[in-house]
Amino acid sequence: MKTNFTVRPAQIEDATDIVDFQLKMALETEHLKLELNTVTAGVKAVFEHPEFGNYYVAVTPENQIIASLLTTFEWSDWRNAQVLWLQSVYVEQQFRKQGVFELMYQYINELVIRNEHISGIRLYVDVRNTNAQTVYQKVGMSGEHYKVFEDMKA
Repeated sequence: MKTNFTVRPAQIEDATDIVDFQLKMALETEHLKLELNTVTAGVKAVFEHPEFGNYYVAVTPENQIIASLLTTFEWSDWRNAQVLWLQSVYVEQQFRKQGVFELMYQYINELVIRNEHISGIRLYVDVRNTNAQTVYQKVGMSGEHYKVFEDMKA
């Protein structure tokens, strides 16, 4: 897919946009109004502690940030390698259905292919978010193998 957008590792200067995306995503997908200070601290923590994960952003030719995602790490003893989890995926509404997520996914997949210590990519999606599930299937991901369970503090 040919787009004018590019993907790059996020920088601390991008944190405000990433926070904004997270607030919008939670409201849009799960009808949750997140606390600004908590999300801001959480996003900044990733930049301060790279062992937590890495943010990536998609930008226009004018360098406007239009999407972001977070990769975090899971150790797989079955594979003796890490698995990258895609989290906090958000694309600004006016840029959806233009191949932005596909471009971001290809960028991350290339990182995985080039790194022998990473064995694959996973993500979780709210079962009600059928639009996102369609996008993930389109890029070749499968939701048929695992079901995620959680027990989160309120």
